[in-house]
Amino acid sequence: INVGYGWSFRSLLIPSGSFTMGCTSEQGADCDSDESPTSHVTISHEFYIMKNEVTQGVFNQIMSNNPSYFLGGGKPVDQVSWYDAIEFANALSTFQGLEECYSINGTTVNWLDLHCTGWRLPTEAEWEYAARGGQSYKYAGDYYADYVAWYTTNSYAQTHNVCGKQTNGYGLCDMSGNVWEWIWDWYGAYNGLSLIDPNGATNGSGRVVRGGGWISSSQDVRVSNRGTFSPASVHSSLGLRLVRLSPSVP
Repeated sequence: INVGYGWSFRSLLIPSGSFTMGCTSEQGADCDSDESPTSHVTISHEFYIMKNEVTQGVFNQIMSNNPSYFLGGGKPVDQVSWYDAIEFANALSTFQGLEECYSINGTTVNWLDLHCTGWRLPTEAEWEYAARGGQSYKYAGDYYADYVAWYTTNSYAQTHNVCGKQTNGYGLCDMSGNVWEWIWDWYGAYNGLSLIDPNGATNGSGRVVRGGGWISSSQDVRVSNRGTFSPASVHSSLGLRLVRLSPSVP
């Protein structure tokens, strides 16, 4: 999609690999209890992830509406619920001739096929793996939040155009700060096991959000920090970024 600034996006291919998920040493004393115990996680597949958070321009082009509080075509879309994010993922897949990954029946959402190659929300493990960028920083791309994140200290209480800060090791923007990003997984406790392609708890009351937003403290924009909201929640600091499997993945 490329029809002018704010109405386009790029996706980057993330290699398969393994990492330690959760409260690793570079996080220091900032970890919350829900970031432990750590797990050795293998992401067995390469996948594409959007370089930046979904902008209002792209969301409006696909959905013909813009629910955002902070208006601007190049700013991340905000005030989207988890259900809105799911609907957008299916709509973008259809727009690009890809298979839809979700069946939607009211508030019942099923991920039809774990090998679906259409657009979908990342798993919590995929998100953290991508946010770490193959590096060992507290934030997504640096040890100092100001270099990579719009957060409470520097945001002037608003969102900003995507990719206004330094990228991480995989070339991704705003994995720390700007808006929280919806995740597929139900929020649940870590178990400390070695895992391959985990996709979260089987049920729960809240879905995971990651990355922190313009309203967040430096502690909340760290790569291992976890948040959760009811899937129906909307807020001016809630947005999204999508992933899809590479077609070469069997």
